[in-house]
Amino acid sequence: MQKETVTFDKLPEAVDYLTEQVIELKRMVSELQPPTSDKHVLVEIEDACRIIRKAKPTIYTLVRKGLLPAYKKGKKLYFYEDELLSWIENGRKKTSEQTYEEMLANMQGSVRHKPKSSVKLK
Repeated sequence: MQKETVTFDKLPEAVDYLTEQVIELKRMVSELQPPTSDKHVLVEIEDACRIIRKAKPTIYTLVRKGLLPAYKKGKKLYFYEDELLSWIENGRKKTSEQTYEEMLANMQGSVRHKPKSSVKLK
């Protein structure tokens, strides 16, 4: 439907057209949004202990030092399960192959060559 004057007789067609367009827009927007994670669930400290397999005092210490992502409301601490899992993944140790490649890249990047002289001796 192009720029037409909508009369009372054409109103049902216009409403159908607009409805189709809204449905199409909703579909396009939903494709653009990232899928919602089932793991973005609010958990309390007991569940956090179970997820990261640490004792309560250790969790309190990690939160106090700002190392573990947490939310405090009143006297209670809350955590999101997906944030705890990503915190664990960020602490992943590198394999010996990865550290060797990094070490080699650092050594190659820091190699200095003798500058070429622009003056030629005869």
